Amino acid sequence: MPSQSQQLEEFEVHPSMADSIPFMKRVNTMESLELQVELNRVFEIWLLVMFSLQLQSVISQNLTCNSDDLRGLSGFMSALESPIDGWGPANSSCCNWVGITCSSSSGRIVRLELPTKRLTGNFSDLIFNLNQLKSLNLSHNFLKGPLPTSLFHLYNLEVLDLSSNELNGVLPYSIYLPALQVLDISDNSFSGFLPSGLCVNSTGIRDLRFALNYFTGIIPPQFGNCAFLEHVSVASNFISGIIPDFLLRLPRLQELDLQDNAFTGISRIGNSSSRLVRLDVSTNRIPGSIPDFFHSFPKLSYFSAQSNNLSGTIPPSLSNSRTISTLSLRNNSLHGSIDFNCKMMVNLTSLDLGSNKFSGKIPANLAFCPKLKALNLARNRFIGQIPESFKNSESLSYLSLSNCSFNNLSSSLQTLQHIPSLTVLVLTMNFYTEQLPADDDLQFRSLKALVIANCRLTGNIPSWLNSLTQLQLLDLSFNHLTGMIPTYIGNFKSLFYLDLSNNSLSGEIPKNITRLVSMISREISLEERSPDFPFFKNSDTSGRGSRLQYNQIIRFPPLLDLGGNLLTGAIWPEFGNLKKLHVLDLKHNLLSGTIPSSLSGMRSIETLDLSYNNLTGTIPRSLVKLSFLSKFSVAYNNLKGVIPSGGQFLTFSNSSFEGNPGLCSYLFWKCQKPEDDDEDKDEEDDDDDDDDEFSVLRLPVFTGFGTGFLVTVISFLVVPRIRGRYRQNG
Repeated sequence: MPSQSQQLEEFEVHPSMADSIPFMKRVNTMESLELQVELNRVFEIWLLVMFSLQLQSVISQNLTCNSDDLRGLSGFMSALESPIDGWGPANSSCCNWVGITCSSSSGRIVRLELPTKRLTGNFSDLIFNLNQLKSLNLSHNFLKGPLPTSLFHLYNLEVLDLSSNELNGVLPYSIYLPALQVLDISDNSFSGFLPSGLCVNSTGIRDLRFALNYFTGIIPPQFGNCAFLEHVSVASNFISGIIPDFLLRLPRLQELDLQDNAFTGISRIGNSSSRLVRLDVSTNRIPGSIPDFFHSFPKLSYFSAQSNNLSGTIPPSLSNSRTISTLSLRNNSLHGSIDFNCKMMVNLTSLDLGSNKFSGKIPANLAFCPKLKALNLARNRFIGQIPESFKNSESLSYLSLSNCSFNNLSSSLQTLQHIPSLTVLVLTMNFYTEQLPADDDLQFRSLKALVIANCRLTGNIPSWLNSLTQLQLLDLSFNHLTGMIPTYIGNFKSLFYLDLSNNSLSGEIPKNITRLVSMISREISLEERSPDFPFFKNSDTSGRGSRLQYNQIIRFPPLLDLGGNLLTGAIWPEFGNLKKLHVLDLKHNLLSGTIPSSLSGMRSIETLDLSYNNLTGTIPRSLVKLSFLSKFSVAYNNLKGVIPSGGQFLTFSNSSFEGNPGLCSYLFWKCQKPEDDDEDKDEEDDDDDDDDEFSVLRLPVFTGFGTGFLVTVISFLVVPRIRGRYRQNG
């Protein structure tokens, strides 16, 4: 090992190195001489910093593991069901083990970090004697069992992170960790009450994370003693009672996450010097009106109270807040008109008032909130038209106005097309029985998602949609649209979700739909992610099934749904080119011809529904190769022959094939006789996989197996008896 002086010599700068270091370059002018001197000083400081870093590295390599620490680690290892890579006697010092950092001054372990190591074991068997330990991080492992009380005797412990494990049990009333600053036991299976004595002993604690457990009871009053708390999270537990005022008054508290519990109220507080930035009380049981206390939080930028039992109107201190950036009051019973002072709310970027009982017209001044990017007013009782003032909205990107009572779709689109940043537009369940505008002058240059579904609109699919060159998602389902599907739809380079189902569209399916680039390669990205607003989609196109919720447009599966129309003609073999497609739904049409065997090229397909058409021929055996196929139906066609067996076809029920009298199967309907279909034979000739070879070899292989089995039985049962009789007769 080199000495410290030798280490320093390594940092000496050779004259030839000066020119290679930017701030060591020589300056030839006399005016720059002083600058040269200052730059040389900067280099000397940089040299000392680099030397001290390497010196500290050298010292840590020479540290000897403390015997007490080593005993604690040995007890820890002995309780695990599998060893930890990089731990063990092969290394001379535990300070060099994976995930361990020792103090350069005391030589004691100060950090223990073993995330994503998939550790398993019973925590009750672990014995710790690391009294100088300052950090313990075992997050994202699979530790099992109750938390050992010996952990609470690490008097110098500053960070204790046991998140994302399988720990259980009840925490002790009093935890004596006087140096503790961060406690994270989220995402486990702890139960019982929160440790009320925690803040009595650990008065300097800054971060408490108890989320995703089974804690009950109330917030302990002793938490009010933690004057240094900055972040508290008890989300996703069973905590009840009133959200206490002592928690809201903590002088340094910045984030308070109380969502997904059983709270039944919020304390009303007066003036305070709170530093609170984030307050989330969503998904609780809080009734009544929203407290008018937001003037007490001069720095609050995020407030969510969605999915409670709130009623009444929005309080003035909230609708006039200068600091609020994100406001979510979705899924309550708030009513009246909405009145936001956009001259005051200069930082508002996201406003979600969906699923309430607001009424009247949309306030025209909402368009003048200077930073508003996302607006969700869906599922309310708004009437009238979209205000023309929305033309002046410069920043609005996401707009959902579905399930209200708006009218005049043509005027609304004329207004909204002027919003330069508009990316997502959802107008579902409005404008009933109106005509889908055919104005060629409509231009939505930035639009990536357009949803005007379930409005009973009439007319044809308009040509102005062709100008939406960035379109990724188009949903015009559940309307009364007629005419043919435009061929230009196949030209969209980013379209990965197309739903034209449940209309009255006719004619053939345009062949160039099979050339949609994003359904072949799925190389798309929503540059500006849509906000965390619910985006519902029926799980089946009948409209009567359960609904799926996607909070991001990008999370929608690649889909092509043309079901429930009057489409005729054949199913193009080129559909097999759509390798990234997850859902192909062509049910309830008038399609004819055979099912192309090339559909086996849709490697990612999960749902394939061809039911209720006029298809003939056989079910291609090549479809057995579709390993992700979970829903399949060819019911009520004119198919015949043997239903393929193997692969996912073993999981499909009788209903997937019913309504085809010519189909037979050993699972559902007994085949009368082997069929030698020429169509099936042609399809097999085009199939490049090993299924054909297997079908050719199947008979001799199974015949040989059966013969061998019979020979074995005869050898073990019949032959000994013959030998016995021969011996008796002999």
